[in-house]
Amino acid sequence: MMIYQAELVLDVQAELGEGIFWHPIEHCLYWLDIEGCSLNKFDPKTRINLAEQLDRQVGCVVPTTEKSLLLAGEGGIEEYWSETEEWAFLANPEEDKPNNRLNDGKASPDGRFWFGSLNRNHEKNQAAFYVMEHDGTVRRILTGLTNSNGIGWSPNGETLYHIDTPTRQVSAFDYDAEHGDICNRRTLVQFPESPEYGNPDGMTVDAEGMLWIAHWGGSRVTRWNPTSGEIIAAVNVPASQVTSVAFGGENFDTLYITTARRSLSLESLRRQAYAGGLFAVTPGVAGLPTHFFQWEED
Repeated sequence: MMIYQAELVLDVQAELGEGIFWHPIEHCLYWLDIEGCSLNKFDPKTRINLAEQLDRQVGCVVPTTEKSLLLAGEGGIEEYWSETEEWAFLANPEEDKPNNRLNDGKASPDGRFWFGSLNRNHEKNQAAFYVMEHDGTVRRILTGLTNSNGIGWSPNGETLYHIDTPTRQVSAFDYDAEHGDICNRRTLVQFPESPEYGNPDGMTVDAEGMLWIAHWGGSRVTRWNPTSGEIIAAVNVPASQVTSVAFGGENFDTLYITTARRSLSLESLRRQAYAGGLFAVTPGVAGLPTHFFQWEED
């Protein structure tokens, strides 16, 4: 098994770094500090990070083909145009669940927005998984979840991968791009029952179809073969709460990693000086291009 070491690229000490993606047009990384309520834009060339304060916790951010961003979190989904600083409310599918928050989400290869929710009290079966169509309508796809997290698609777009963190599993579904639906659920990866592994959090897929999974509480990112369900590589991260991963750079050959300081004791923070930082590694494989949400054409 190949072992890599992540290097610090930004010592930002985020409370809960998350939601990272590479914007291929703007040539930068977008990422969130959920509990710090900030939307961040990091340029690896200049090493400048621009943070915009938000008035709520946002769990994910995705680009659209209309040069805007979709942000989902407390209060639902909003569209944001950074050039004009305009906001537009779109939908809140969990308005009736005050203890829930929208969490991880990504655009699919066909341009829909897939996202999930979590229950803040860790109550089982209270969260769900959704899709927003090109016309802005939202459909509930899965129920009975607790913490909907990492999402990804196979390179051919025919399989969707999804993590419900407390299950310690990665599920796979057949993906129907024409109708925006999933079926034939099966378990691909089962995290070992060992505290040192932590729990599966964010996820991305590389060009070879392998899964890269962040370990909350596990100080690592691991690469898995979805066919065999085996670990084939690992990235050691000098921070225990590893949250999200995304390939970026001009050739999508750098793996960027977000981390968190939340839930760490003072002693742990002394040992983990860069907890909450942004890290990177070049693992010798490229990721898939970032997908954009596509609004329905008029």
